[in-house]
Amino acid sequence: MSVQQLHITEPFTLESGQVLPELHIAYHTYGALNQDASNVVWICHALTANSDVADWWAGLIGEGRAIDPARHFIVCANILGSCYGTSGPLTINPQTGQPWFQTFPHVTIRDMVQAHILLRRHLGIEKIHLLIGGSMGGYQVLEWALAEPALIERLFLLCTGASESAWGIAIHTAQRLAIEADSSWQDPSAQAGQRGLKAARAIGMLTYRNYQTFVHTQSDPDKDKKDDFRAASYINYQGDKLVSRFNAQTYWLLTKAMDSHNIARGRNADMATLLAEISHPTLLMGITSDILCPPEEQLFMERHLPHATYHEIDSSYGHDGFLIEYEQIGKILEGWLEKVAL
Repeated sequence: MSVQQLHITEPFTLESGQVLPELHIAYHTYGALNQDASNVVWICHALTANSDVADWWAGLIGEGRAIDPARHFIVCANILGSCYGTSGPLTINPQTGQPWFQTFPHVTIRDMVQAHILLRRHLGIEKIHLLIGGSMGGYQVLEWALAEPALIERLFLLCTGASESAWGIAIHTAQRLAIEADSSWQDPSAQAGQRGLKAARAIGMLTYRNYQTFVHTQSDPDKDKKDDFRAASYINYQGDKLVSRFNAQTYWLLTKAMDSHNIARGRNADMATLLAEISHPTLLMGITSDILCPPEEQLFMERHLPHATYHEIDSSYGHDGFLIEYEQIGKILEGWLEKVAL
């Protein structure tokens, strides 16, 4: 399935009050709507992913999987501010005829959700059977559940939280400092800040995995080695891999959006009260070794969401476990969907 594009020519007002003169939304769909349009599964992606969810989450999405295009109409939209087709730093500012680059305005998770809602309306979707998001994708799910509660039936949240933690903000700040230390990062170029982005990815990899994972998979058997260590090669490889497919200005912008995530921001209620208003049956999932968004964040939501079921996966893969442990995740999801359908 190739990427599709929605071009909205009307101005799009951001939460900040700034206005995008037009909006492009890149998205993928898989399967087809059933007769009563009750089979929509919408997946919100995380920081550096794209809308081709069947590619990056193939273990969970596909024929014979928990989310199957033979049974479900699956939608995934590239988030606002990204560099995979939706309006962001690399798209053209129609007022200048040049890419936005670092002049693209700040966006929030709520802005991303408002763009999703425009796509939902365009696709004629009036009911979402299951709304899924891991990590930053979960931020979007929570905001959407508060924005359009009557249209959504069930939620599935993985390795996520109701607000960005001080720990997460500190990590993102360190990553942006790495990008800002690259003197080219504000150049009007898609290649701007690539050395800084590589360093930012290196910082991120230390939080996506953990001590145990690195010791188990990246230790060197040669006790006499003095340089060219396996762990160093792995970090360099992961940095180069992201640089080849992503953009530093986009990364900087999206980490800012993550920092602003707090479902209580600007609302006349605290976080616990707002979670109590989310009455949807909700499957929460945490990873034992996740140091970026640890299980305590999901357990906080379990205490306050009125219809939540929590499962914790014992995995050594850390935060990345929500993308890797698809067999465990799929079995738990299928079992839960059967129960909530009764």
